[in-house]
Amino acid sequence: MATQLWGGGGQRQEIRVQTLNLLDLKERRGLFVTNVLEEAVGSALPLALDPSGSLLLQALLPEASPTQLAQLLCPLLPALRQAACHPCGAHVLEAALLRAPRLLGREGAGKLEELVLQLGGAVREELGTFARDPHASFVVRTLLQVLGGVRVGSDAARGLSGTGPPAPRKKRAEAESEGPVEFEVPDSFLALLQEFIAAFQENIAEFITHRVASLCLQVALEVLHRKLPEACAELCSSVIGYLSSRNPSAGCRNGVQQVVIGCKVCHDGAQRLLSSCLSPLLVFLKDPVCSRVLDKVLEVSARRALRALYRQHFRGQLRALAGHGAFHCWEPPTRRVACAPLFASLLPYEVYYALGEGQEVQPPLEEQPDPPPALASVSLHGSLLLQHLLHFADPSPVLRSLAALPPSDLVTLACSPAGSHVYDALLASPSVPRKPRRKVLRGLQGHYVSLACNKHGSRVLDAIWSRATLPAKRQIAQELAEQEKQLRNDPFGHHLVRNFALTHFLNRRRDWDRHQEAETKRKELFAEILED
Repeated sequence: MATQLWGGGGQRQEIRVQTLNLLDLKERRGLFVTNVLEEAVGSALPLALDPSGSLLLQALLPEASPTQLAQLLCPLLPALRQAACHPCGAHVLEAALLRAPRLLGREGAGKLEELVLQLGGAVREELGTFARDPHASFVVRTLLQVLGGVRVGSDAARGLSGTGPPAPRKKRAEAESEGPVEFEVPDSFLALLQEFIAAFQENIAEFITHRVASLCLQVALEVLHRKLPEACAELCSSVIGYLSSRNPSAGCRNGVQQVVIGCKVCHDGAQRLLSSCLSPLLVFLKDPVCSRVLDKVLEVSARRALRALYRQHFRGQLRALAGHGAFHCWEPPTRRVACAPLFASLLPYEVYYALGEGQEVQPPLEEQPDPPPALASVSLHGSLLLQHLLHFADPSPVLRSLAALPPSDLVTLACSPAGSHVYDALLASPSVPRKPRRKVLRGLQGHYVSLACNKHGSRVLDAIWSRATLPAKRQIAQELAEQEKQLRNDPFGHHLVRNFALTHFLNRRRDWDRHQEAETKRKELFAEILED
């Protein structure tokens, strides 16, 4: 019977999944789940390791009763490592663990609680092995959340790209929205969670430095912070104690020195900075894995612990890091007009303008015989920096620099995935005056067609249009209408042809004007209502 039910390859399994979705009546659905799970118990492990069988089990487990879930877990526990370290089996174990807390309060759930504790105990005994594996690591993180009775939504809980089989977007969204954020768990679960602290501390070095295992430590810190704060503080102390006792490698220290030299910090500032970088924690912040763990420790630590951490490791050093110049665009004052491209590209003045050896002062932009270098690329963090600066109470230095950019650089900024959001901040910031905003946007005139034919540039142009006055809309439409055929055949431009009603602009100008005037009045009316 089992062979008849499960045989036939992946096509039959997909049909079963589709059939399950079609069974809307609760009784028939429950009967179907019961019959299929009864057949699955005899071959649970092979099914869990089969791609199609795993998908079917994941679809059935959210409907399983305590007895059915216990019967399915029993044959998986003896081969726990094989199942957890398998790309398909790991998903089945995750689904079973996520279902368990919903069933623990029901009749006959005692056996299920015992099985979850057995699974957790087996994972704790070989925590390093499971946490290092890119598939079993997901099981460990789910187990920690189930034992703690809390679901966390951080990147550590979801994992990093390349650490496991990616779940479909729809499935991830359903998993994130399913179930309460916190739920009741038995005291035995919290007691087992407490035992995991010692397991983490035994191999704390591996959990801090290993790319995959560190994710389990981060989830443990989040869960303990919300359920067992004292235990969380103990684990945080272990992390800080290990890192502060380590002697950073010469390569890591040399990396810090090369960063300082690459930024061309003045000699005195470099000496102060390098001499102050004595705490290993600051050096470990350069490591992409250790820095994530440290960031989580800072996030979950109490104020008293943060003050102690600052006194012991960061006092004087953070000031040195914050006080040294990063872009060198404030002094002399003639450099200030160049700040926007430096921020956007995250390059210091000397690197961006390629000053020669021994040349320390660049002539003012208006006195340079050669045109300034073009903006080649926009950094994500540079874009975020510009966006924040535009929301400052006085964004005038950034506005003057943006207005001084050549049109080609403004177009590059608008067509960049990261840089296009700078225009969002420019248009939305309440601290940006109207005249400086218009001065910056005026630099895009003559380039509207190239913006319209770009994925990100068309979005910027659409945002400008939504806030433009009627004369400005006429000017934009006039420039675009000259290339209406080209835009209509462009995958991005044809949207603007529709949104801006360019056909009406060409053939029915009066109707177009009346429509735009009515649209402007409607927006002003809604703005007044919202302000009231």
